[in-house]
Formats: sequence, C-alpha cells, structure tokens
Amino acid sequence: MTMSLTQQIITIAMVVLGTMLTRYLPFIVFPSGKITPNYVQYIGKVLPSAVIWLLVIYCFKNVSLLSGSHGIPEFIGAAVVALLHFWKKKMLLSIAGGTIVYMILVQLVF
Repeated sequence: MTMSLTQQIITIAMVVLGTMLTRYLPFIVFPSGKITPNYVQYIGKVLPSAVIWLLVIYCFKNVSLLSGSHGIPEFIGAAVVALLHFWKKKMLLSIAGGTIVYMILVQLVF
C-alpha cells in the first residue's frame, strides 16, 4: 500500500515539525538571559557518561564467558578503545582502532 501525495506531505511536515521542535525547544525553555536550573546542569554533567556506560553494557550483553571465544575479542577491542583514547584523546581514532582490532580478531583469530 502506497501513501497518497497528501499523506506524504503530512508525513514530511510532521518530521520537519518534530525536528524543529527538538532543536529549538531547549532555547525557548532555557533562554540565554535566564539561569539554567540546577537539575538541568546536573543532567548535563552526568548524562554523557551514563550514555557511554549504557553503550558499553549493550556491547557486552551477549558475551558468553563460558563458551565460544569466551569474550576475549570483545575485551581486547574494548581495551584498545580505552588505551587509544587515553593515549591520543581522539574519539574517532579510538572507536575505529578498537573496531578494526575486534574485526581482525573475530575474522582471523577466533
């Protein structure tokens, strides 16, 4: 079933409206002349770390220490990411390096 032209226009308009709302709403709710509430400042401090830890947990959720490769390639890949990041402090290099090491381990070693 295909959408009519009217449905397509409405869908695009809703997507544009949703995108604009999420982009502009923080500036409307918290204007530059007003003091940002403490709870918003707290969330701004802790949320980035919380998101990173959620991603780490998600990456390791299906790792079985009792079977297969015992999670060795996953832990080596994560260690490479951490070491590269502490060494060079470049996010893309860290992620790419860890991913490359992990893929080489999975494809060629384990």
